[in-house]
Amino acid sequence: MTRRARKDMTARRPLAALALAGLAGCAVGPDYQRPDLPAGAGYTPETLVASTAGGAPVQRFESGTDVEGEWWALYRSPELDALIRQALAANPDLQAAQAALRQAHENVAVAEGDFLPQMEGTLGATRERVGGSSFGVPNAPATLFSVYNASVNVSYVPDIFGGTRRAVEASAADEEYSRFELEAAVLSLTGNVVTTAVQEASLRAQLAATDEIAAAERQQLDVVRRRFDLGGASQAEVLSQEATLAATEANLPPLKKQLAAMRAQLAVYAGRPPSDDGAGQFTLDALALPQTLPVELPSKLVEQRPDIRAAEAQLHAASAQVGVAVANMLPQIKLTGSYGDMAVKLGSLFDPGNAVWNIGASLTQPLLDENTLLHKKRGAEAAFDQAAAQYRSTVLKSFQDVANALHAVAFDAETHAAEITAERAAADSLKLSREQYALGAVAFPTLLDAEKSWQQARLALVQAEAARYADAAALFAALGGGWWNRQAPPEAADQPYEEKAG
Repeated sequence: MTRRARKDMTARRPLAALALAGLAGCAVGPDYQRPDLPAGAGYTPETLVASTAGGAPVQRFESGTDVEGEWWALYRSPELDALIRQALAANPDLQAAQAALRQAHENVAVAEGDFLPQMEGTLGATRERVGGSSFGVPNAPATLFSVYNASVNVSYVPDIFGGTRRAVEASAADEEYSRFELEAAVLSLTGNVVTTAVQEASLRAQLAATDEIAAAERQQLDVVRRRFDLGGASQAEVLSQEATLAATEANLPPLKKQLAAMRAQLAVYAGRPPSDDGAGQFTLDALALPQTLPVELPSKLVEQRPDIRAAEAQLHAASAQVGVAVANMLPQIKLTGSYGDMAVKLGSLFDPGNAVWNIGASLTQPLLDENTLLHKKRGAEAAFDQAAAQYRSTVLKSFQDVANALHAVAFDAETHAAEITAERAAADSLKLSREQYALGAVAFPTLLDAEKSWQQARLALVQAEAARYADAAALFAALGGGWWNRQAPPEAADQPYEEKAG
């Protein structure tokens, strides 16, 4: 919602409040109440710990801690901050969600207009010919004359049973839905930018590790060739080492292809074509691993996660639509009136004595279509039941997302520590095997196995480290992203629609 829209809403609210206060009776249909939290709601049956040992960075969970509004700042990357600012300003999907919110806001204003009388002005002129037969005198000559009229017509349908109030309530809930859909779009965008940046950093680290592995294998190939020249190694050993090096170098193009895809994706997130590679390069060394990870209470998650709030808004709108359906089955009173002037000469249109007016009231009760209205009411009740089930499903899935993220962070920490130990052991084993092979103390297959083990351990360590960065971002997203702590909401600036010439 824009600043202008909020100002318009503030100006309209007193009018709507007066209209509601002036109407007798209560609104038919159910009064909305937020569903209760599932009994025993929680994330995991056990207490999880994210701390690590063995040289890996330490993380810790803090229960009840709030999520920062700009949680990505915990990665301490100016390049990442700049990219997210660009994405929030120029991403077209986000702009579409902002426009949807503005539209929903205007729809509330349209619905509130039904509280007020409908008024229209009429100014007309007609040329008429009347024969004598019109007055029961067939032989009388026809008469030509002009009739001029000006009038104001008013009609008003009092909201006796609250149908209009329920319709406005439904429109306001739809606006709330659009608002939280916008927050969900922001959360999805920022989360995707962070995880894609982490994937880029991981790919760069894997490329660097693969280059390092290939360089080591080239050196070993030189050793094997020298031994072959001296008669200490066979041609098969040379060919085997060459094949190992070629297999390592073959891993480079796929990694580069994935890296190019990540760069293109980041450009699109920022609202730029893939050819505009303006984002900074991301490496794991330039990213800080968030050390303190919040774990909000389930009751807070239900109040703050955007998709839950959007599902609740849909439930609220469905509840109000039941009231609208019930009100449509009840009698409707319509008050009408008009006041104006009528004359046969334009110059005397507003002369005294030419005034005409009428006032009336009508009561309308559906008869033949009452069965249809009954089915509409039952359909609205079924839609409410559907929205209630979808809300419960959204809540449960959100708890599952948090549980998965918590488990991922905890087990990633253990995996990272284990991979550090495994890589060190593999590197020490490879060093010893190379020394022994140079002395002829071990066979070539032993050296080859040591090389492969170190290669696997080196890449696994990079992937384990990157997983911790990505899963921390997943936890922030699962907890709602902290939108309630942002100083500036992700709302579009005042950009009224401009008609194009022609």
